[in-house]
Amino acid sequence: MNNKRILVTGGAGFIGSNLVLHLMKSYPGCEICNLDKLTYASDLTFLADVQSQKNYSFVQVDIVNREAVRNIIRDFRPDGVFHLAAESHVDNSISGPEPFIMSNVVGTFNLLEELRLWWTEENLFDKGRFLHVSTDEVYGSLGATGFFTEETPYAPNSPYSASKASSDMLVRAYHHTYGMNVVTTNCSNNYGPHQHDEKLIPTVIRTALAQKPIPIYGKGDNIRDWLFVGDHCKALDDVFQKGRSGETYNIGGHNEWTNIDLVRKICSLLDEMVGEGPEGGYAQLITFVKDRPGHDMRYAIDPTKIETELGWRNTQSFEDEMKKTLAWYIARYQK
Repeated sequence: MNNKRILVTGGAGFIGSNLVLHLMKSYPGCEICNLDKLTYASDLTFLADVQSQKNYSFVQVDIVNREAVRNIIRDFRPDGVFHLAAESHVDNSISGPEPFIMSNVVGTFNLLEELRLWWTEENLFDKGRFLHVSTDEVYGSLGATGFFTEETPYAPNSPYSASKASSDMLVRAYHHTYGMNVVTTNCSNNYGPHQHDEKLIPTVIRTALAQKPIPIYGKGDNIRDWLFVGDHCKALDDVFQKGRSGETYNIGGHNEWTNIDLVRKICSLLDEMVGEGPEGGYAQLITFVKDRPGHDMRYAIDPTKIETELGWRNTQSFEDEMKKTLAWYIARYQK
């Protein structure tokens, strides 16, 4: 990876900023260009530790703007791309789906096409690599048993997951039609520092510390497989460097929780780490609210392929990493 020129799209977001920090630390000889639209979910302060380094640069670009995409590709001349730029909040896709179609579908097309054209012109087509970061939500919903594998048929149930499924198919088509060197990853729910306040875990921490009602959809029995963002970044690094062209790799944490059990766990850790909650502990603040439309019941990933082919493992202790996550948010919210 050292001496490569790597473009990271969405590098000021949750996973993207953690990935930029990982790459900058792991490959000091690598030149990183962070491309981000700077939406409400982006925050450049997450990258304060690297922004002055000579091998890091930032450019504010909306990938829906094809001319802007063309210009940054031809100016920066990337050897590889980690594509994370996307609208990602399911609730927002239900109330207003158009930005998800534009960013996740049209934006991905713009990147693929402009990279294809430039890499072809520069005789770099066989050297360049495009890593597309997607989600397990493209597979739909599981019952009480079973796991998503790379062979699971797509069955997206929200405008968000449908837009990501569409972008996955575009990436697949560019490999099969043009021979483009692409790899795709589909990951389970991430947790860790830098996640936007609207997501479940930050919402629980923020509302608990403010001693306001903690909202839980339905009965809280929906199940998610949780993956620490640092482990995800290591997996993306492995897939980019060692993954087979045209292949998909599912990344999961072997770490299933019902929403209600996860929230109770967070409340228990807050009782331990912060105290000062309501009588009976922070769990007393849990409030059940009307479920969102089309709420998938269960996601769970079988990561056997990435484990056996690439040697990646989710090695972190969930409780240890959750405590680190809570400490980061506690410091953020108690300023």
